[in-house]
Amino acid sequence: MEGREARRRGVIAITRQEDRFLAIRRGLAVAAGGTICFPGGHIEPGEAEAEAVVRECHEELAAIVEPGACIWRSVSPWGTELAWWTVRLVDDRELVPHPIEVAEILWLSIEEMLADKTLLEGNRPFLEAVRDGRLAV
Repeated sequence: MEGREARRRGVIAITRQEDRFLAIRRGLAVAAGGTICFPGGHIEPGEAEAEAVVRECHEELAAIVEPGACIWRSVSPWGTELAWWTVRLVDDRELVPHPIEVAEILWLSIEEMLADKTLLEGNRPFLEAVRDGRLAV
């Protein structure tokens, strides 16, 4: 792609247990620090989306996950192409927040996430689509 800048790509991990989603509060030292969002991060060169979502869950939460399917795509306000993947926690080990990237691990309902003033805005369209029945998780 000579002459064109390659777009940054990232993955978002969606884990649901009954009516609650696994969410994080981002660490204060990272971009958008202090906001609530789903776990995720960048895709490394040559890495498949499914590999990236597994790696990011392990890095951010010490979680072992099995990737499901990509159920949503979006572009962040800063131009990163995002692939939203369902993931299943493989076991019931304790989740451990990365000391810099994750300030807090949360299990929140859609209503709780949407009502939180610290919600990362890029998460709102996804949550609204699930709430309104336009997207099944």
